[in-house]
Amino acid sequence: MNLPPDRCNVATEKRNPRTMDLHALSVEEIARVINREDRDVILALKRASKRLTRLISAIEPGFLSGGRLIYVGAGTSGRLGVLDASEAPPTFCVPSDRIVGIIAGGDAALRKSSEGAEDDPRGAWTELDTLSLTDRDAVIAIAAGGTTPYALGALDFCKQESRPASQRSLTAILTCSDLAAAAPSADHVIVLKTGPEVLTGSTRMKAGTATKLALNTISTTLMVRSGRVYQNLMVDVRATNAKLRDRAARIVATLTGLSRDECFTLLDRAAGSAKAAVLTHRLGIDPAEAQHRLDAANGWLDVALGERDAVIEGG
Repeated sequence: MNLPPDRCNVATEKRNPRTMDLHALSVEEIARVINREDRDVILALKRASKRLTRLISAIEPGFLSGGRLIYVGAGTSGRLGVLDASEAPPTFCVPSDRIVGIIAGGDAALRKSSEGAEDDPRGAWTELDTLSLTDRDAVIAIAAGGTTPYALGALDFCKQESRPASQRSLTAILTCSDLAAAAPSADHVIVLKTGPEVLTGSTRMKAGTATKLALNTISTTLMVRSGRVYQNLMVDVRATNAKLRDRAARIVATLTGLSRDECFTLLDRAAGSAKAAVLTHRLGIDPAEAQHRLDAANGWLDVALGERDAVIEGG
């Protein structure tokens, strides 16, 4: 008989002693206990902060020199990776191929569960091979329980001895289980110790929330460090719909003091680029020259404005 591995020792699969009577609680009591347990998420991120910092610092040089950030996962973990990757282009105007999400079962698994696909350790190999990985790329396996063959297999692909050093990407695993410490193909292991779930094994809850926060931290930090943020404003936003046009206009108004109508006129002249609009007004130049200065400053608005010297890659 071909039995599945016994995962009773996985932290995210254990029963939570504080929620044994979950089925008998009132609506108010269930909401209260979930809220109480969610406090573990913040503590987990705090405990993992040093390792998370080391991971981001390791990814940064390759990413700033044109490398990619690639998430690989199955089920909830895979969906969270795809979500983070898909939100980067509209938020930071980063090309869609710079942050990539790969999920077991493909895009169809975003809406309809394809859990069986997670058992194939070579399930992501074809997609990873298509990406033509280099040593500037970073591949992060996301696996709440730390044992998902699909995710761990992706890291094995990156570290194959047959691959030349120039094609071996930096690797990491983001998990909520200490079992991932045994992942030999991971350069970095980030464990978010969220403990047993309110509902046993339902890692879409605490584990999923902690994972989402960690991914937010990784991608947002890289976007800030690549010049896509000025102060705490997403100045690389492109005014492509009503909401983003409004946001871009408010950013330009904040940084120039112009009226709302003037900001929209300026944005139209600058082809929807908030950074080019700000430079155009602040330096009294035309949008084409503003864009030229931004290109020379590698996209850093403060450098183009003369507020700071040129940024050294990875510095």
